[in-house]
Amino acid sequence: MTDMTLDLGPQTRVVASLAEAVTDEQLSAPTPCPEMAVRNLLGHLLGLSVAFRDAGRKDLGATTDTSPEAVEPDIGPGWREELPKVLDELSEVWRDPEAWTGMTRAGGIDLPGAVAAAVAVDELVIHAWDLARATGQEYAPDPVALQASHDFLLASVDDPGRDSIFGPVVPVPAGAPLLDRAVGLSGRDPGWRRDR
Repeated sequence: MTDMTLDLGPQTRVVASLAEAVTDEQLSAPTPCPEMAVRNLLGHLLGLSVAFRDAGRKDLGATTDTSPEAVEPDIGPGWREELPKVLDELSEVWRDPEAWTGMTRAGGIDLPGAVAAAVAVDELVIHAWDLARATGQEYAPDPVALQASHDFLLASVDDPGRDSIFGPVVPVPAGAPLLDRAVGLSGRDPGWRRDR
């Protein structure tokens, strides 16, 4: 992911499409993220999109300095218009090679631009899976983004601090689809269902 060739646009469009199909009745439904309802997951997607948009711009401040754990994410009344707009801005920012260079910050952590992009892609891929599962939608991630997410998660397996971010790896058969393997590496059960 450090070759600056990944276009976030295909995956941000997938996220926007899934979010657009969420009904008001589903906003209080549970998600694969413990203690997070659909409305909180959508709020998290909105917040991380703003944070990584600003990280790509090197526009550091409140949006890039705040840890995700510092606030409980939620949505406001204009989220249906705001989320696709911010997702478009996010993908546009990362089309600029300058976004991938130098240092930036996201979630209060200083990191290289290319690493910030990798984290953003992983968040978009995995949380889109969360949203699809929670709302009973089919999910077909952008294949390039999915591969990048899987590779990012796989590289973190031996990091001693990874479980505090992702949770313990959920074992998945070696021949499982790439999405299931990425989901397992993220600490989620690929078999999670809304009725559990």
